[in-house]
Amino acid sequence: MENYQQITRENFMKFFRDDDELNKLSVDDRVEIFRTILAGSSDLTKDLLNEILADYSVSNFEVIQSENGKK
Repeated sequence: MENYQQITRENFMKFFRDDDELNKLSVDDRVEIFRTILAGSSDLTKDLLNEILADYSVSNFEVIQSENGKK
């Protein structure tokens, strides 16, 4: 594993909330973070996915929640 400076939660959040710093990340960097940042499957909810779709103005998708886990 590479050596790197310890990043505190406060420093990470400061970086994350700084648009100038975020703009230094590539699209691939952003996708990697987006795909891996949640702790587990219980973090993915219908409401969260709908909020993300709304935040990105995606109107051609609909999230449907299955009651029994099957479609």
